[in-house]
Amino acid sequence: MAKAINKAPRAWQRMLSGRRLDLLDPSPLDIEIEDIAHGLARVARWNGQTHGRHAYSVAEHCVLVEFLTIQMEPNLDRQWRLAALLHDAPEYVIGDMISPFKAALGLDYKAFEARLSAAIHMRFSIPVDIPEKIEKLIKRADKASAFFEATQLAGFDHEEAAKFFGRPKGLSKTGFVDLKPLSAEDASILFMKRFEALR
Repeated sequence: MAKAINKAPRAWQRMLSGRRLDLLDPSPLDIEIEDIAHGLARVARWNGQTHGRHAYSVAEHCVLVEFLTIQMEPNLDRQWRLAALLHDAPEYVIGDMISPFKAALGLDYKAFEARLSAAIHMRFSIPVDIPEKIEKLIKRADKASAFFEATQLAGFDHEEAAKFFGRPKGLSKTGFVDLKPLSAEDASILFMKRFEALR
């Protein structure tokens, strides 16, 4: 009797563009911005626990973070603005896991996310190793975004949000935003418009 051959589990995902992205060894050649926009527009921030007719998507969050980096650093180079827009791009494949869950998963998850992020950066001509100053700026904008999202959409009061995310600093009056969750289609279009403006 022939022994069953143990097949390795499938480790690639087929994208709507037709690309097959190897999740264990992602190639920049298999990454398309339309797939990223489509996926991020359908991934809900806060595990979907937000007010509104639509979920608040990672695509919208990424656009907000890029906007806030400009408020904090008006002369920011275009490639770093693109890095801000794509800061959560790996989530088009792996979804948006809340920070406590990422911490529980540990280093393997972070290494996986880092490999995918590196491939995305290579695909769009962004340095894989971002300068620490830029990393900190994007992180500040990310936390400011989380504060606005938490207080406007996710049911946090200002004091609670400030405890977890800090109060946004270094923003002009135009840096304060009024968030309205979009449909997935509109969020995808918004993300693509920002990408095209930065290319």
